[in-house]
Amino acid sequence: MRYLRMKKWSPYVTGALIGVLSWFAFGSVDRPIGVSTAISKTAGMVESTVAGDHVSHNAYFTKFRPSVDWEWMLVVGLALGAFVSSRLSGDRRAEAVEGPWRARFGASTRVRHAVAFLGGVVLMFGARLAGGCTSGHGISGSLQLAVSGWLFFACVFASGLLTASLLFRKEKARG
Repeated sequence: MRYLRMKKWSPYVTGALIGVLSWFAFGSVDRPIGVSTAISKTAGMVESTVAGDHVSHNAYFTKFRPSVDWEWMLVVGLALGAFVSSRLSGDRRAEAVEGPWRARFGASTRVRHAVAFLGGVVLMFGARLAGGCTSGHGISGSLQLAVSGWLFFACVFASGLLTASLLFRKEKARG
């Protein structure tokens, strides 16, 4: 039980557990783990309450039927697990806008939330355009020893380092 109260887990243990989860996904449903399809299915379920005829004739939703399935439950589990983990470990930040963001862009929570939402929209658009999200391409692809999965991971890390250095360069110069 003490592991559930830890603020940080070993990246090696976490990686191994993600690998076991991936084995379970392949073994039980013959599919890689991923979350972007579940988010799209949620959008389809919400849209079907307003425009059900449109959803039933939409080519995308014909291929990926809006439904509650194991991927959808994985997303729910990720959110609930993160919440429970933050409560058990006591690792909840009190500030809505953290120091590096505040120093670079100001203390407005509205701006911070708007940028986070816009980033999520862009991320989802890219994930669906690419046919999957980072977990689908990176984790599952690399576990299958696909060159595209390893190349994707390399690009994610390189672009993350570049983006962080561009966004927070003032903070780095001060430190």
